[in-house]
Amino acid sequence: MNFLQSVFLGLVQGITEFLPVSSSGHLAILERLMHFEGDIEFFNVFLHIGTLFAILIGMQKDIIKLLKALWGMAADCIYNTKLFFESGSLAREPHYRRIISNNYRKLALMIIAATIPTALVGYLLNSLASKGSCSLLLVGIGMLISGVLMNVVSRVKPRGKLPKDVGFLPAFITGICQGLAVLPGITRSGMVITCGILMGFSTRLSIRFSYLLSVPAVIGALIFELSRISAAGTVSVAFLGCCAAGAVSALIVGLFVIHAMMHMVGNRGIGAFALYCFAIGFAVILLSFMI
Repeated sequence: MNFLQSVFLGLVQGITEFLPVSSSGHLAILERLMHFEGDIEFFNVFLHIGTLFAILIGMQKDIIKLLKALWGMAADCIYNTKLFFESGSLAREPHYRRIISNNYRKLALMIIAATIPTALVGYLLNSLASKGSCSLLLVGIGMLISGVLMNVVSRVKPRGKLPKDVGFLPAFITGICQGLAVLPGITRSGMVITCGILMGFSTRLSIRFSYLLSVPAVIGALIFELSRISAAGTVSVAFLGCCAAGAVSALIVGLFVIHAMMHMVGNRGIGAFALYCFAIGFAVILLSFMI
């Protein structure tokens, strides 16, 4: 692998990670066609680090508000607990603080509720996903499945629910769907957006939820992969340089795509991405029989 190839793959990662078209599927196709030399999984970890920082920067306002919400809930829980134990000595009924008092507090708990099934499903399917990513046929089939799901949901009128209107069960189910996206060709953002809309989320909330929910998922996957890689051996300095170039490329492009995606899908839906997944899925299936 050379510098230009790593930058190109970083561009692809930065674009496809934030569009509902399966970044892992595109990388699997291109790395196969480019006869990738080196530790593919190690290189992909760096690409995901790049897009993780793109989310942290591009969604920083939401992330800061979520962190403040978690801190506020923790503080209120401590206050209420203290008040409970002191209530016996109070002359009047204790006035407890409301824990889930705004949309960001509810959204923070929804992310936690969704992350748990994502971790479980992702862990259970990890071995199957690693083997399946080597098959272009399975990647193509996964893209067709993604296209079907998005085509169905593009015909559903969003009900426009905000976090305060949504229960924790829809968040849990959405987390399961995100976990299934470890399978080759299945788009993670597409699965979360699709499931969110079907659960009644507004389109913009579905997109925001998709991006924010990816943060703990990507961090967990990176920890898992880095622990595996650390036991696998070392890599050359030149290869590390290519990995860093790919990560920076993914970061820069990802920032632009995040802002474009919020506007584009929020106004036009995901029907066009369904057509793209159909086209690329059939093309990859045909390609799998040719190489």
